Amino acid sequence: MTATTATINATGRLRDAATERRFFLSLALPSLVIVGIGAILPLFWILQQSLTTVRGDFALENYAALLTNGLTWRSLLVTLELSGGTLLCCLLLGIPLAFLLASTSPKTASRLMVLVLLPLWTSILVRTYGWLVLLRRDGLINDLLVGSGFVSEPVPLVYNFTGTLIGMVHYMLPIFVLPTYAAMRDIDGNVIRAAASMGASLWHCFRTVVLPLAFGGIVSGSVIVFVYTLGFFITPAILGGGRVNPIAIRIDRTLSTLQDWGGAAALGILLLIIVAILGATALGATSLVKSKPTAD
Repeated sequence: MTATTATINATGRLRDAATERRFFLSLALPSLVIVGIGAILPLFWILQQSLTTVRGDFALENYAALLTNGLTWRSLLVTLELSGGTLLCCLLLGIPLAFLLASTSPKTASRLMVLVLLPLWTSILVRTYGWLVLLRRDGLINDLLVGSGFVSEPVPLVYNFTGTLIGMVHYMLPIFVLPTYAAMRDIDGNVIRAAASMGASLWHCFRTVVLPLAFGGIVSGSVIVFVYTLGFFITPAILGGGRVNPIAIRIDRTLSTLQDWGGAAALGILLLIIVAILGATALGATSLVKSKPTAD
């Protein structure tokens, strides 16, 4: 009798769980339809275009032309350099900033967070042209450098890799800080105080306690920054001045100048494959790090 009752209860729980899943799926169905129509279907169209030659034939000619073209590899290298440089700067600047926000009182952290998020409330076009005004040869930064005697003549800070990197870091730093700050805020302060009471220095405590516990947030912010900057267009186009040409600008020129839809679509698919590989690598690295303590 008891076994029969347990079986009935288990069956009822499974039925209720299935009903709950169907209910939540019905709530998410409109969003899934919008994502499918607005994102997934265009990807299939781009894939079809990438496999269609100028003559209308279905072949891998576009990919063969891209992979044998030196401009493709040069654009890919510039893209990876910009994304990697932006990520490195965000790590160096964002982790201490997130730690500062997590260490202060909630009231102070809220006020500082407003300053951190302020750049996100301004149009990227306005911010980019603002950096163009600041970084040009007769801009405010060069005037300060020359006037203070640090340099004898204006430093080229715009229409090059440096200016593009500055603009991209300015845009991506708040996006990196958000998940990193969220992870550090959830760290129990007693753990840090316990490490300090055992004689750990501030740097040793930060390196061995804070960073490992905030690893998930740091990885999330890093993936967002790196993947997002792979497709940057406005900032390199304005601050690069035609001398910094990542894949996004090459796609635009392939369409606007050559009118080669197949080649541009193949570049887009190539960028999508790179993003997928990087995402899978980040997920694998995160899973490996999380499973390592269990294995030990």
